[in-house]
Amino acid sequence: MPRTLITLTVGLLALWGIAIGSPATANPAYWSSGEWPKTDFTKHSIDFTEIISGGPPKDGIPSIDDPLFQSVTEAAKTLTAKEPVIALVINGKAKAYPLSIVIWHEIVNDEVGGVRVTVTYCPLCNAAIVFDRRVGDQVLDFGTTGKLRKSDLVMWDRQTESWWQQFLGEAIVGEMTGTQLKIIPSRMEFFERFQRRRPDGLVLKPNQPDLRAYGRNPYVSYDSAPWPFLYRGESPDGISPLARVVAVGEKAYSLDLLRKRGGIKDGRLMLTWETGQNSALDASLIEEGRDDGNVVVQESGPHGPLDVAHDVTFAFVFHGFRPEGEIYVDCADGKPAAKPLVCR
Repeated sequence: MPRTLITLTVGLLALWGIAIGSPATANPAYWSSGEWPKTDFTKHSIDFTEIISGGPPKDGIPSIDDPLFQSVTEAAKTLTAKEPVIALVINGKAKAYPLSIVIWHEIVNDEVGGVRVTVTYCPLCNAAIVFDRRVGDQVLDFGTTGKLRKSDLVMWDRQTESWWQQFLGEAIVGEMTGTQLKIIPSRMEFFERFQRRRPDGLVLKPNQPDLRAYGRNPYVSYDSAPWPFLYRGESPDGISPLARVVAVGEKAYSLDLLRKRGGIKDGRLMLTWETGQNSALDASLIEEGRDDGNVVVQESGPHGPLDVAHDVTFAFVFHGFRPEGEIYVDCADGKPAAKPLVCR
């Protein structure tokens, strides 16, 4: 096993405190007799063998349910300019959720501009996605199951105890199976950029500053590893499984392509890239992570450009959940790309 993965594995096992003897593979009978007596396992849209234990128990990685915020001026006293935040603007109200905090919790249940939202981040997929947590006349509260599918976070809602796939925003087990959450456009943005763009914005701060090693990355060197941790599945040929891609629906654009060109126009879509954002999954301190740059995805609207829901994730994630999707790559060196890769 490569040294980076050995370090990662030891670190994650220590972080999660895996219970000896707990099943690592699918076992609905065991789940329902233990932590999940209220989940209806007769309803599911996936094969249970695709679900594995990530190590922690139910809510072992605790969601933030009563988030606290501070002004960008106050946040600037502790956050560095290039640190990544999940930036969200709804009905004129702006909030930022630093990955230095969210990486330790993965889920924040909140309200922005009068809309109940769930802000999520799966470190193993580098997937930062915001959902409207209203379903019909219910407002759902989400937590972590401790389970993974295709290395992606499986969430649960506390109202029906159904399980949800974070990358898709879709219920895959339980009463809500087949229900799709609405994805709200957000940005992964470096803090200084958010501060300039929304000086009136609020920034998440820890409820208990000593609860976790906030600012540290528990997944050191993960995004330079040769293979994703706990992933069972195929990765597209011709691109590193942990290469970053910008996923927009059924299309993805390699970050290398976007970085080289600075911008890509595809129909009404416009993707832009600039330097300035640290990787949260590189160095032991997030503020020291390498510069992977900042991505913005927009489309033309009647009153100017509008943000589009997207995700800067890994190639294996997009291929695992969008197997029919296309990944646009640079073929300037003359090498032909084979599907799902497409030359651009």
